[in-house]
Amino acid sequence: MGTRRIVRTYMTRSPLTVPRTTTMARAMKLLDEHGFRHLPIVDEAGKLIGLLSERELKIVENMRVVDAGMACVEDFILGPPYSVSPECPLAEVTRTMAEKKYGSAVVVEGDTVVGLFTTVDALRALTTMLDEVEGG
Repeated sequence: MGTRRIVRTYMTRSPLTVPRTTTMARAMKLLDEHGFRHLPIVDEAGKLIGLLSERELKIVENMRVVDAGMACVEDFILGPPYSVSPECPLAEVTRTMAEKKYGSAVVVEGDTVVGLFTTVDALRALTTMLDEVEGG
């Protein structure tokens, strides 16, 4: 094949990000409105500090002790998200996602979130490659 495939080619560009002070209720509403399943969280300077998934938000929503209208997304950051450069080889990213069971990789240039690469993006990349191989 010889073609160097990079994440930039297949990522979802300019994903929605939210500041750390966003309420859980607002985050859930944004995901629902935009049809996204992952939401990068940034600090005041726009630097990536976390990632919330739709699944995590639904768990919090069902917790009776948490007021989603008051709790901020920063309170539910589990650690630094898996992040990669836009020039990162696609095979490296998909291998890591599969091995560690990550649902996404946040794509950053410097400290700026420029994209999101999800399992859906990986399937689109796979389809493109299969079409090329099979002449589809």
